[in-house]
Amino acid sequence: MSQKSWLTATFALGLSLNVAAEPVNLIFAGDIMLDDGPGRFISEGGDPLLPFASILKEADYRIGNLECPIASNGVQLDNKIYNFRAKPRVVPVLQGRFDALSLANNHSGDYGREAFLETMIHLDQAGINYFGGGRNLAEAHKPLWIDRKGLKIAVLAYNEFKPRSFEAGANYPGIAWSEDTQVIADIRAAKAAGADLVIPFMHWGWENEGKPSERQQQLARKMIDEGVALVVGSHPHVIQGAEIYKGKPIIYSLGNFVFDGFDYAAGKRGWLLRLKLDKSGVIFWDTLVAQMDDNGTPLPVSGAFTPCGRAGDESLSECQNP
Repeated sequence: MSQKSWLTATFALGLSLNVAAEPVNLIFAGDIMLDDGPGRFISEGGDPLLPFASILKEADYRIGNLECPIASNGVQLDNKIYNFRAKPRVVPVLQGRFDALSLANNHSGDYGREAFLETMIHLDQAGINYFGGGRNLAEAHKPLWIDRKGLKIAVLAYNEFKPRSFEAGANYPGIAWSEDTQVIADIRAAKAAGADLVIPFMHWGWENEGKPSERQQQLARKMIDEGVALVVGSHPHVIQGAEIYKGKPIIYSLGNFVFDGFDYAAGKRGWLLRLKLDKSGVIFWDTLVAQMDDNGTPLPVSGAFTPCGRAGDESLSECQNP
C-alpha cells in the first residue's frame, strides 16, 4: 500500500470489503495550545487552523487535545515552569473545526479550578463537547459519545503525566487520571452501555522522547486486550511512531498540532490522524504531517510519507500525504 493516497486506498478498500453501511470518518489532532504565539496570531486576525480547514471539514467528527484553559479569570500556579491560558477570543477559531476537545492533560489546571470551570463554560456556549475533565470525578470519566451513521463510539481520555495533580474529585472539578484499574473499568462500562467501538485518547509518555516508553506499550496493549478499537496518544510534543498489535493500530503520540516555542525540528512536526470506522473497527487509517511555523500554525506537507494501515494488516504501511 506504499505510496497510495487516502482516496485511492479507501476506494479500493471499499470495493474489496463491500461494506453495506457508510463508514464514519473521524479525525484526531494532537496538542492544541492557543496562548503565546498562536494567541497573538489570533489577536491580530490570524487563523492558525486555516491551512487544515478543508481537511478537517471532510471528517464526520473532529477531536483534539486542548493544551490550555480558555479563560479571563484564574490565578497562575507557581509550581510550574510553563503555564498557559488562552483568551476567550480564540473560541471562534475552534468552532466548526473541532467537535470535541480532551481536557485530560497537564495544562488544564495551569490557572486553577476557576479558569478550568470557565473553560468548560466557553466550550458549552460554543457547542464544543469536552471530555477527560469535568465538574466532578464522574463527569471527568464520562465518555465522549459519538453517534454517527448508526455507529456508536465512546472516546475516553486520561492524563498520566506526573506528578499526579489537578485530578477531579467526587465534589470538585478536575481531569481524569490514568490508573489501570479505572481505565479498564471505564472501557468495560462503555461497552456495557452500548458502545460499538471504544477509543482511548491518552496524555502520556516522556516529553521530547521519540519512542514510547515501556509503560505506554504495556498499557496500550492491555487496553487492546480489553477490546478497544485502537489507541491514540499525545503529550510528548514529538511524534512517537505507531505499531500494530493484534491487528489494531496504536499511535503513541501525535505530537503537537498548534503550538509554538520549540527550537528543535521534532517539536515543530506533528501528525493529524484520519480514521474510517464501522462496527467491525478500523477500516482504514492514515496520518498527515502538520509542520508548524514560527507562530505555531500547522501546515500540510504534500508528498510526505507517514504511517497508515487497513483492516487485517499485521504490520505498518506508509502512505503519501496528498
